[in-house]
Amino acid sequence: MRLLVTGVPGLLTADLIPILMERHEVVPCSINDLDITDRAAVTERLRSCRPEVVVNCAGYTNVDGAETSREEAFRVNALGVHYLALACRETGAALCQISTDYVFDGRAHKPYLPWDVPGPVNAYGASKWAGECLIQTLLRNFYIVRTSSLYGKSGPNFVATILQKVQEGQSLSVVADQIMSPTWTVNFSRGLSALLETGLYGLYHLTDQTKGGISWFDFTQAILKAVGSDLEVRPASAAEIKRPARRPAYSVLDTSYLTMGTGYEPLDWQEALKQFIATLKQG
Repeated sequence: MRLLVTGVPGLLTADLIPILMERHEVVPCSINDLDITDRAAVTERLRSCRPEVVVNCAGYTNVDGAETSREEAFRVNALGVHYLALACRETGAALCQISTDYVFDGRAHKPYLPWDVPGPVNAYGASKWAGECLIQTLLRNFYIVRTSSLYGKSGPNFVATILQKVQEGQSLSVVADQIMSPTWTVNFSRGLSALLETGLYGLYHLTDQTKGGISWFDFTQAILKAVGSDLEVRPASAAEIKRPARRPAYSVLDTSYLTMGTGYEPLDWQEALKQFIATLKQG
């Protein structure tokens, strides 16, 4: 297939594009190549490129920043997606939108299924949900793939932050009352590639396997153990840390429906972390 991928370079695309290129023709687009908030540019690009699928990795991802830059978050995560959906409808392309666990309110006590009702508690989550709603209103051929807590070799992410603290020898406090599923970009990319080959359009969840989720504090301890660090880390509550944007207390995603459709079994989070750390050591 011919795939157009937005949001290059980025945390996800650094691993996604090489994996997609193993089986597909990929047209990577940076913001200089394609600003998704420019409707005319989006329409022209899809008319000239004629991709079979547009994989939208572009987005406003600053969760705390979205609280004070709400309009910008919606401009990128909703209006930009609106333009992509209209251009896909015109050209016959399918749209694959990367979304987030933060569309949920966090009041659940078991992993969220794709069809559970969203209820975002921050501006970032609201902007991503708006994008989802627009796609489902305008298109029949789409994939919406929600993920959680991405980390990888390129771009800011939680694992990189912890490893930087290890180098600096700084003790730290990490929230212990927010439960999620960390996701290695390679694990996600393999699953997404498998999904795109099925033609099974719809709404999916794709994260590393956590069997109910883990806290950021527990994940931090696992990172430190993986690199042999004895850095001091203290558990803290979300109320203590007081970040600008409220986070859902529980945002674990159930990935079983994606596995039913594709046969792809995401790696267990511990194995994914082990393999990621091994790649860093090799590098």
